[in-house]
Amino acid sequence: MRTRFDVIVVGGGHNGLVCACYLAAAGVSVCVLERHAEVGGAAVTEEFYPGFRNSVASYTVSLLQRRIIEELALRSHGLRIVPRPLANFVPSRDGAGLALPSDAAAASAAIAEHSRRDAERYAAFCAERAAVAGLVRPLLLEAPVDPSLGPREWLRAAVRLARFSRAPSGTAAALWQLLTGSAGHWLDGWFESDLLKGGLGFDSIVGHFASPYDPGSGYLLLHHALGDALGEPGVWGHAIGGMGAISRALERAARARGVEIRTGCTVERIEPVRAGFEIETAGSTYAARAVAGAVHPQLLFGRLIAREHLPEPFAERIDRWRSESATLRINVALSELPDFTCRPGRTAAEHHGAGILIAPSLGYLERAHTDARSDGWSRAPVIELLVPSTIDDTLAPPNAHVASLFCQHFRRRLPEGGWDEHKDAAVRLAIETVNEYAPNFAAAVLAVQALTPEDLERRFGLVGGDIFHGALTLDQLYWARPALGYSQYRTPLRGLYLSASGAHPGGGVTGAPGYNAARAMLADRARWPR
Repeated sequence: MRTRFDVIVVGGGHNGLVCACYLAAAGVSVCVLERHAEVGGAAVTEEFYPGFRNSVASYTVSLLQRRIIEELALRSHGLRIVPRPLANFVPSRDGAGLALPSDAAAASAAIAEHSRRDAERYAAFCAERAAVAGLVRPLLLEAPVDPSLGPREWLRAAVRLARFSRAPSGTAAALWQLLTGSAGHWLDGWFESDLLKGGLGFDSIVGHFASPYDPGSGYLLLHHALGDALGEPGVWGHAIGGMGAISRALERAARARGVEIRTGCTVERIEPVRAGFEIETAGSTYAARAVAGAVHPQLLFGRLIAREHLPEPFAERIDRWRSESATLRINVALSELPDFTCRPGRTAAEHHGAGILIAPSLGYLERAHTDARSDGWSRAPVIELLVPSTIDDTLAPPNAHVASLFCQHFRRRLPEGGWDEHKDAAVRLAIETVNEYAPNFAAAVLAVQALTPEDLERRFGLVGGDIFHGALTLDQLYWARPALGYSQYRTPLRGLYLSASGAHPGGGVTGAPGYNAARAMLADRARWPR
């Protein structure tokens, strides 16, 4: 069996596969080593109860870069993404819930039932959010400017600043507010309706252990508006067949380009040698001129690379890397659709295909964070409920459904005991919370698959259970991701690159870190060890 390649990609998640595709297309010999029996990392689909399949961890699509979809011809490899019929639905226990279509004019009409003032302002809000996202979106597929790397980087910074200087002053001011301030204060400045602010504010705390009033939460809200996978910026949808369909399409694209993919290969050590690197797995040793680490930075630099090979300041930065999403991920098999008190009916309707947000106000979101800080998890959790089987009938038997619950906030480490002890209670709390809005929900649950933060860490290598491979806060973004001087995918070891979400632009199923890392690697190809 061949064990020598130009590049070894450690980790077969979506970013590792994207990186491998672009390297192989340039004529580089590439092998992907993945410890699980299938590739995909957290973007996988599996049957968790007879006849019921769902995305296991990551669960919805927008951030996957359209350039990657097109250049790797993922549609021809079986990828099909369809939009949600509604963007979001925020149910209420008292009065009507709020349905938000993707179209701003239609959403304004729905908002008018709650606040005429907010309805009049919503189109302007959407325009401002889109304008700010438009400033940031081009940065996703570019290596960050890193001033610590010398004068040439200052010139690149001047070019970037010139781009931003052409933006209207109001857009630049909104960007600054979102980068440095809080989502809560920004939304309070726009709107008065609690349901509207709670629904919009959800994006500022999902996968992010914070209050919507914490500084930096504004960037999280913006981050979730940067996608364009469906051709329309900011729109979310579902991959038919679940998120595993993205990974399968990437695997086919990689194999078509000559990438060798070896599953069931757990990398135990990466050792720098004169000719590049030796990569040890159980029973085999691979050799490569360069390595792309498509894993969490604390796994790459804390476990696979011996500390003696790293500069101490860099190693200390990785030690201090903050990584905790405080999320509980649940899949359920349902005998029937949830019947919401505020919008009755068990027949599939538009709101059943939306992102259903248990987020009735910004205050609710803030209390969820406060509870978790003191008690380990929220007494009234924030939940996004999706029922993808309303759009994709391959996921469940006829007349039945699957649903996913993405729940905030559930800490990786609890004040007392561990997750093996408290998991069942946390799952019951999440189901009971949904049941308060849809009283048939608990009785309709046939089976449950749940992953605590500890499960996410053990199964997918998400240290701290962090779906983003590290908090998306200002001190861990852009040129500081993962460290100043090492933000351009290169690391302290020549020929070793970081190609996962711990690099710019961060987490979500984007493919951008893999794409950008491949570009950096190809630029350095002539300088790889021989």
